[in-house]
Amino acid sequence: MPKASAYLGSTGPFCKKITGYQVRENQLALCDAIEEALEKGEVLAAEAGTGIGKTFAYLVPALLSGKKIIISTGTRHLQDQLFHTDLPRVIEALAVHTTAALLKGRNNYLCLHRLTMAPHLGFINRETKACLHDIDEWSKQTSSGDVSELNSVAEDSYVWPMVTSTADNCLGGECDKWDKCFIVNARKQAQAADVVVINHHLLLADMTLKNEGFAELLPNADAFIIDEAHQLYDVAARFFGDVVSSRQLVSLARDTVAEQVNDASDMAEL
Repeated sequence: MPKASAYLGSTGPFCKKITGYQVRENQLALCDAIEEALEKGEVLAAEAGTGIGKTFAYLVPALLSGKKIIISTGTRHLQDQLFHTDLPRVIEALAVHTTAALLKGRNNYLCLHRLTMAPHLGFINRETKACLHDIDEWSKQTSSGDVSELNSVAEDSYVWPMVTSTADNCLGGECDKWDKCFIVNARKQAQAADVVVINHHLLLADMTLKNEGFAELLPNADAFIIDEAHQLYDVAARFFGDVVSSRQLVSLARDTVAEQVNDASDMAEL
């Protein structure tokens, strides 16, 4: 079997199948180094300058390795770009039968149970009703439940915490929507996939749970590729620090009111 870098060379499929692709010697060298590290199970730290084409340089050896690979990106935007754009292009160019999965933190997935509860939370104005209507309609069409799919509701909208879950308020196996749960399905797909695309926040969350002796969030893998690794420092500082936002307090207040309303309803029936 030819070296991975040969696929990126002047006679390889990338030159033939990808419009505007140009051979870069630094990219080929990086590809060779990554391929060797994957084969030997070694740790490689590499700095790639702008324009080298590092994404292709690590995707090609990763997909050809036959190993279970987890790729972590610095942001969710880069994660989406890698999964929806770059990865399909490389899979097509290599003509490999590789399965890939996208996995994010649970607050990036719609919670169907909380969606049914949201209209009863109180504090519902006209704008909130409109957003909930859009989310409800989208929930009937989406297969992933990834909230980034819905453009009509802003990513930082205060409505999303009303219809997404946290580790604290998730009902787990007791939830009546468990068999349709989007985060459960996403994790199952990640377990079965050859390549899993995550972000640094999820990587660190998994590390924390493992260190504390709890169940991990990520599947086992033969190798990890950390893209934009220099961003890990800032992410770790934010991740391991103690921060309480106004959004979290408002979400807690809404959940408390909803619980009181439910309790009052139950008392009325006694």
